[in-house]
Amino acid sequence: MTGDAVGRVFCFGVFEANEDGGELRKHGLRIKLHSQPFQVLILLLERPSALVTREEMRQRLWGDDTFVDFDHGLNSAVNKIREALQDSASQPRYVETVPGKGYRFIAPVSQATVRHAPSGHPATEAIPALFPENSLHSMLSTAGELPATPRKLVRILLLLVQVLYLSFYLIALANLREVDDIFAEARLLPPSVLMTLLVATAATLIPVRLFLIAAVAFDLRQLHSKFARMFPVLLLLDLLWALSPLMLVHYVSVGLALGMSATLVYLPFAQRSLVLMYGTDSTGSR
Repeated sequence: MTGDAVGRVFCFGVFEANEDGGELRKHGLRIKLHSQPFQVLILLLERPSALVTREEMRQRLWGDDTFVDFDHGLNSAVNKIREALQDSASQPRYVETVPGKGYRFIAPVSQATVRHAPSGHPATEAIPALFPENSLHSMLSTAGELPATPRKLVRILLLLVQVLYLSFYLIALANLREVDDIFAEARLLPPSVLMTLLVATAATLIPVRLFLIAAVAFDLRQLHSKFARMFPVLLLLDLLWALSPLMLVHYVSVGLALGMSATLVYLPFAQRSLVLMYGTDSTGSR
């Protein structure tokens, strides 16, 4: 619509920040947050997982010609943001302090662009951002939709998922000759092409799984933001490896192998949900 105003809405967890309206909402309910802290929040949401320096914030929000106690004003603004988000500096789930440098927003963020008619009423269309709420937006769970789960249980399940995937790769690489025979019998593509694809993807995914195992084992707080960046590519590779049970056709029936593959198609999405739940504190609050 020509001449319509355009505003951005940032969504993270159960929160959304409407830049145009200057509103922060939780579960649709407005949370009090004054203008300056809200602008600091928007600046952080614009660059999730990236460091925003204190100097950048001063230039963007205070300007060179404003003579105020900038350090006190910024510290106060960040404290008010944390209070509104029920966050903490010692164990951040949203705003992380980088000592002596600035701040980083560490939770996954999606962005929608809302068009407003000249009358000021928003149009019904919203354009979702790429990740984590991309073209699969209507199917993928958000953090607010997931149940409150003990962090220990989530970590155990995440570790088991990584070990399961890792076992697929290692077993396939340990039986390359038999796998080559199965590819030859299938006559789908030249066995050499399929073998190259198998070895290349396994060699790529093994270090990824080892990283995720280490991240969960050592309770990496930023795992959800790092996983968000790798999820689109990891999803494609995981769906490809969902066919791996077909390499067991010498030992199980084709029907059982297909059933196992169907289960593995769901596993990447279950893993994503676990990572979102991992991004909450031990009490399950978001």
